[in-house]
Amino acid sequence: MHQYKTLLWEQANGIATITLNRPDSANSLNLEMARELMLAAMRCDEDENIRAVIITASGKMFCAGGDVMSFQNAGDDIGLLLKEITAYLHSANARFARMSAPLIVAVNGTAAGAGFSLAISGDLVLAADNAKFTMAYTGIGASPDGSSTHFLPRLIGLRRAQELMLTNRVLSAEEALDWGMLTKVVKADELLTEAQTLARKMADGPSLAHGEIKSLLLSSYANTLETQLELESRGIAKCMNSSQGKEGLKAFKEKRKPTFNPS
Repeated sequence: MHQYKTLLWEQANGIATITLNRPDSANSLNLEMARELMLAAMRCDEDENIRAVIITASGKMFCAGGDVMSFQNAGDDIGLLLKEITAYLHSANARFARMSAPLIVAVNGTAAGAGFSLAISGDLVLAADNAKFTMAYTGIGASPDGSSTHFLPRLIGLRRAQELMLTNRVLSAEEALDWGMLTKVVKADELLTEAQTLARKMADGPSLAHGEIKSLLLSSYANTLETQLELESRGIAKCMNSSQGKEGLKAFKEKRKPTFNPS
């Protein structure tokens, strides 16, 4: 099992918790963290016992974005470094998005740059009431990475995405909630408890249906209506023909709460 240096990993009762753990560097993303995020995402994607995933961070900030000092130290090799970092980061983004387990992001402080991108990529996103969000990329002459150009326009619309990316406007947690970027804002000292409660609900739920929902939503913008309808038809048939679907129908008939075990 991989021993992480920039992350903390905890797995119990169907829930994996990944904690960004470079608090002295504002949890900024360097090459090692990008690679470890990829490895953690692969682990979540492969382990059928993981039915919900939480991403959060240690310290006062969620993630300040890329590790700018490592960029500067790369000198003329900056392009090579960034291509390697994004190869790992984007692999993590894709696997978190396509794994069956719902991804819950608990934003405990400022999310900037790649931290912003990671935050909004969750299936469910909780933020502490003191959290702040800013794209920040153009402040160092950079364009966005980490999937934000995919997810942000879909969440808040093109015009608002343009404003955030071009002006680096800082949003409070309440503003981000109002704009549609977040699921819920909670008190800072209740954030992790709220995330764990939500993860427990997801882990106890129908994992096959969760995976189908994620897949359908991810493909919906690229498909024609007829293609999406066919995928919906296949998805619901697959779910209801599984042991989880049969348990759901049986529980409904018996007027009790279903017990969903991995199918």
